[in-house]
Amino acid sequence: MTDLVTRVAPPRDTALRRAAPALLGYAAVRALGLLALALWSAARGKSAYTLLTARWDALWYARVADLGYGYEVRLPNGDVHSNLAFFPLLPWLERGLAAVTPLSYADAGFVVSLLASLAAAWGIFAVAEHVYGRRVGVCAVLLWAVLPVGIVQSMAYSESLFTALAAWSLYAVLTGRWLTAGALAALAGLTRPVGLAVVAAVWAAGIASFVRERSAADARAGERAPAPPGDGSTQRVGTSGGAPDTPRAPAAVRRALAMLLAPLGAAGYVLWVGHHTGRGPLGYLDVQAGWRNGFDGGLAFARFVADKFTSLPGALAGVGLIAGVGLVVRLYVVCVRQRQPLPLLVYAGVVTALALCASSYFGSKPRLLLPAFPLLLPLALTLSRLRTSRSALVVGGVAVASAVYGAFWLNGSGPP
Repeated sequence: MTDLVTRVAPPRDTALRRAAPALLGYAAVRALGLLALALWSAARGKSAYTLLTARWDALWYARVADLGYGYEVRLPNGDVHSNLAFFPLLPWLERGLAAVTPLSYADAGFVVSLLASLAAAWGIFAVAEHVYGRRVGVCAVLLWAVLPVGIVQSMAYSESLFTALAAWSLYAVLTGRWLTAGALAALAGLTRPVGLAVVAAVWAAGIASFVRERSAADARAGERAPAPPGDGSTQRVGTSGGAPDTPRAPAAVRRALAMLLAPLGAAGYVLWVGHHTGRGPLGYLDVQAGWRNGFDGGLAFARFVADKFTSLPGALAGVGLIAGVGLVVRLYVVCVRQRQPLPLLVYAGVVTALALCASSYFGSKPRLLLPAFPLLLPLALTLSRLRTSRSALVVGGVAVASAVYGAFWLNGSGPP
């Protein structure tokens, strides 16, 4: 299914009914994770709600919503942590929700995250059902819910919001709703730097569609019999005229508009940061450098893993990291072999590459991979082939382990 073949989406009310089991299962898994976090945090004398809404990145987003851009922290080693590194859509939503409700910015961020996580789960179901069927769609949502870092889906972070926008943009591409896909891609680009993955998916799908239509037009032209020699007539074939091309013109225009619309969010914010800092189009890269973030092809991460083998306990962690990276790469290879639609392959590939090859805080890499849900489709396909009782047992066991790990993880010293 690598070639993009669009099918009509089901009516919205029917789609919601079909997604209901997946959404209910997702809500149950997330409730279990929040319960485990509350119990673990209470045992350690910490506030689970504070961990979810007022620590690490969540605190930065709330400050952007409250104070706007321009706040920065200068560290003793000379690094400058500027809030310009955080894209604006989540703070805008926090500010808007706080303006019309009694909620604080932190509370608003939590509400946005909860609602966005449900929208993301529904979007993942829609994509997976469209490609493989309803049962695989339910399994894909449950697997996304029980990821070891799934607790992030309930934090006032931007992962859930971004995943929701990305999933629905991809679904819009798969169902031929090009303007919707472009608009959602633009919003995804206002949410996280990895919004470029959604833009790339829309562009890849658009180019593939243009190429496929052009090839079909050429094939039809080749089938037309040439005029008999000597009658002085010629036959001109083109995409801009003639009855066969007329029905395709509106779709081609919508695709072109979607491709123009998709990068506006990310490009607009990056250019604004460059203007705001006075450093030109590459100003955002300077902001990220202040956080020691960048794209080095994975060299820093490789050195980080290699350093783990200097001691025996660390070597075990190093083996685990290598196994984890190997699993991610293996899943992507399986996605390619199973011929997932081109937009999904492009999207998952870019998300994975940016996560693994960035020189950012290494403990956050599992979280950065959270939006790469197409990687879960091969596992969902396998899980869907099990009997319901057995698949429920597998998901339930993993959900408990994920809930315990999430509680342990957020109660640790470092940011997720």
